Amino acid sequence: MGRDVARQAPGGQQQWRMLLLGVGALALTACAETTLASSEPTPTKPEPVIASTTTTTTVAPTTTTTTTTTTTTTTTTLPPTTTTTVPTVPPAGQPIQAVGSSSGESTRAAQWRLLELGFWLQEPDGNYGLTTRQAVMAFQKYHGLVADGVLGNETAALMTSLTVKPTASADAGTLVEVDKSKQLLFFIVDGETKWILNTSTGSEIPYREPDQNTPGEWQTGDSVTRTGLHSVYRQRNDGWWEGDLGSIYRPKYFTGGIAVHGSNSIPNYPASHGCVRVSVPAMDWIWASEIMPMDIPVWVHGSIPG
Repeated sequence: MGRDVARQAPGGQQQWRMLLLGVGALALTACAETTLASSEPTPTKPEPVIASTTTTTTVAPTTTTTTTTTTTTTTTTLPPTTTTTVPTVPPAGQPIQAVGSSSGESTRAAQWRLLELGFWLQEPDGNYGLTTRQAVMAFQKYHGLVADGVLGNETAALMTSLTVKPTASADAGTLVEVDKSKQLLFFIVDGETKWILNTSTGSEIPYREPDQNTPGEWQTGDSVTRTGLHSVYRQRNDGWWEGDLGSIYRPKYFTGGIAVHGSNSIPNYPASHGCVRVSVPAMDWIWASEIMPMDIPVWVHGSIPG
C-alpha cells in the first residue's frame, strides 16, 4: 500500500515545487458570483501507513453555512522545497479493535493511534464523539475506504498495520493545504505534515438562495472552492455570525468570501457554497493553536469527487 502512495506523491510535490519556484507572486481570483455580509491546542502524544489513495466519498447536493464576498488580490512567496523523505511509524503495539461507534478503552486506543498518525481529534478520552468520528472519516478518505466515520474491520486492520505516516502533497514550507480530491485539510509546518482534518469543500452546484441578511434579495453563485495559492487575509474570532448564506463559525478568509470555518455539518462529500468546513471543536483548536495565522499560505488543489 505504501508503494501506491510513493507513486502518487511526486505528482503533487512537483506541482507544489512549480508553485514555489516558478511563481514569485501570484495574483489570486476571488470567489465567483457571490456576495458577502460583514466580515473580518494541538493534542499531544504522537509520533507514528498507508494504503491506496483513491478517495471514497459520496457526491450529493446539500445546503451549507458559508459566506462569499468581493474580489481580493493576495501575493504569496514561499521558499524552495528541500525534502522528499517519507515519514514512517511503527505498527500499532496492539491490534486496533473494530469498535463501530461505541465508547470504551478500545476506542481510547484507537484515538491514540489516530493522533499518532496525524489525524486530529479533541481528546483521547474513550468517547466515540464528534471529533473521533471526523478523524476516522478523514483516515478513511485518505486511504480510499468507505468514509462513513465508523471504525469497522477494514478501517481497524489498516489503522493497526500502517507503517508510513499520511502526508500532504506539499513537502516544504509552512502552509495550509486543501485537497479537494480527498476532501481533507492538511497543516504543514516546515515541510512536515502535522495534522489532518476532515473537511467539506464547495459542491460546485450553482445556487440561487434568499439572502439571510437582506429580505427580498437573492444570492447566486457556483459553489466552487477556487484552486490556487492564496493566503489568510481576514478573520473573525467572535463565534457564530450570520452571513448572507447562513451561519458560520470563526471564519478565516483566504480568497474573496471563501473561508475555512466551523460548521455543524461536515459530510463525506463536497457540500458547501465554496467555503472549507471543519467541525466547531476543530475550528476552536485552529484558533487556540495559532496553526493558521494571518498571511499563512493556503494551497487549494485537486478536483471534487465525481
